[in-house]
Amino acid sequence: MSSQLSVSPRQGLNARQAETAERLLAAGLAELEAVGHETLTIRTVAQRAGVSPATAYTYLASKNHLFAELYLRYLVADEGWSPSGETPLERLQSVTRHLAEQQAAAPALAAAVTPALLGSDPDVERLRLRIGAEFVDRFRGALGDDADPAVVEAVALAFSGALLQAGMGLMTYPELADRIDAVVAVIMKGH
Repeated sequence: MSSQLSVSPRQGLNARQAETAERLLAAGLAELEAVGHETLTIRTVAQRAGVSPATAYTYLASKNHLFAELYLRYLVADEGWSPSGETPLERLQSVTRHLAEQQAAAPALAAAVTPALLGSDPDVERLRLRIGAEFVDRFRGALGDDADPAVVEAVALAFSGALLQAGMGLMTYPELADRIDAVVAVIMKGH
């Protein structure tokens, strides 16, 4: 069964339900920062939000669903940011660097979302697609209206692979920012 929670817009939720969803997300973020992703449970989030576990499960299918919701919300909250640079390469590197810096700025969320997005929960899958689309939109925006779809896809694949490697502890998020600059330069060199 699919849960009701959706970051934006809150279609289908009345005011009371939307307020409950907001409380659960705020409680989920607080609980994540307090105890970490491995210890957090939907029950503890429900308790922190002041709702029953049954109510929490109406909105959140799993803790992976919670982490994906929180991450998408984190990305969407940053939509006012815009790329900088004079060339398409500079603008694209500013986007990938900014996204890597966002990861570094929210270490508990970054640690939680990597394994969460690898899950097979249908609610996570839906959010994984929205998160991927958010990345692609930002890469496309940096490259301009005539962006080559193959270049956008190559950057998206490289960036998501780099996020996975950072999530596995093979590099830090600040290192990711530096390393992805070089990868983006190689991708753009052939274009």
